[in-house]
Amino acid sequence: MGSFLIVGMGRFGKAVATELYAMKHDVMVIDDKEERLAPIANNVTEAIIGDAKDEAVFRSLDIFSFDCVVVSIASAIEDSVLTTIMLKEMGAKMLVCKAQNDWHAKILTGLGADRVIQPEADMGKRVAHFLSKKSIVDYLELSPEYGIMELLTPSRWFDKSISQSDLRKKHGITIIAIRDGETGGIVFSPNADAVMRKGDVLTMLGTKRDLDVVSGIA
Repeated sequence: MGSFLIVGMGRFGKAVATELYAMKHDVMVIDDKEERLAPIANNVTEAIIGDAKDEAVFRSLDIFSFDCVVVSIASAIEDSVLTTIMLKEMGAKMLVCKAQNDWHAKILTGLGADRVIQPEADMGKRVAHFLSKKSIVDYLELSPEYGIMELLTPSRWFDKSISQSDLRKKHGITIIAIRDGETGGIVFSPNADAVMRKGDVLTMLGTKRDLDVVSGIA
């Protein structure tokens, strides 16, 4: 179980906070508007009214004690930047920030954010991957170069082991999990002898280019 601090209770912040809490994590949320906190108060560990621009608010907390701090106040870029600077200076272990646009994302990255998220842009990329190939179950961009793809086992790999597919040697791709198409059971970090069957979903890690080639997009 991890501990998270979510700053800003817009739609994105609420979604992250409630999902983490549902996953049994400790979640503290902060917002300067009581009306934003009231609907979520029973679905998080603790809700605090406070201005993210007020350094004293964060000084009253042990920022380093949180496994991750999420700044989700992207609509006010200046507030987002100031909050990111303060939290970085206070020693946040892992700092994830929401960005409004590419320019905002570059600033946050330059300030030391460990991960910058642009929800609409990221979702757009995921949807584009779904639509481009029906066999793609999901796609998550890790960086401009790397991603994780969930792919229905292509027919050319039916009843073959991972080593026989030669994925790592040919494409540098690692299969990090296999979900059984019949039982739904998941095998994490499958060994080279694990067999891929029709209906199985493969979770693969690699460069975006190589993942596109393997999935048949490129």
